Amino acid sequence: MEMQNGHPIIDIFLPTFRMEPEEEERFFPSKAKAIGDQVISDILNGTVYDEEEAKNWSIDISDKIRESVRESMGPNSRFKLIVQTTIGQMKDQGIRIASRCLWDSTTDNYASCSYKNETLFCCALIFALYTD
Repeated sequence: MEMQNGHPIIDIFLPTFRMEPEEEERFFPSKAKAIGDQVISDILNGTVYDEEEAKNWSIDISDKIRESVRESMGPNSRFKLIVQTTIGQMKDQGIRIASRCLWDSTTDNYASCSYKNETLFCCALIFALYTD
């Protein structure tokens, strides 16, 4: 034990509980969208829709987007990242993808990425929820 003037030095640690992220820790949808667009185009560029492969592509896209966004946010980020990817066949149909969440609008956010070619479409939703 360290002593100063005959008295022990007592280290005091303050709690690390925070209600909001620091400015450099925030989730920026524009960065996440750029990452998502890049990942989707890398995986799906030049592919032809295949019902059996669509499941694997969806899982790969979701995992790679989540890993890349996590890396861009830093190792100590308190955000929970959720990626929802939908892949379908282009058959002259219309589709509307929607999602609902209960969140804190001051810290939580999302980004949306989409891709399409002659035979398929892909939509990825990236949600970032701050966990305190």
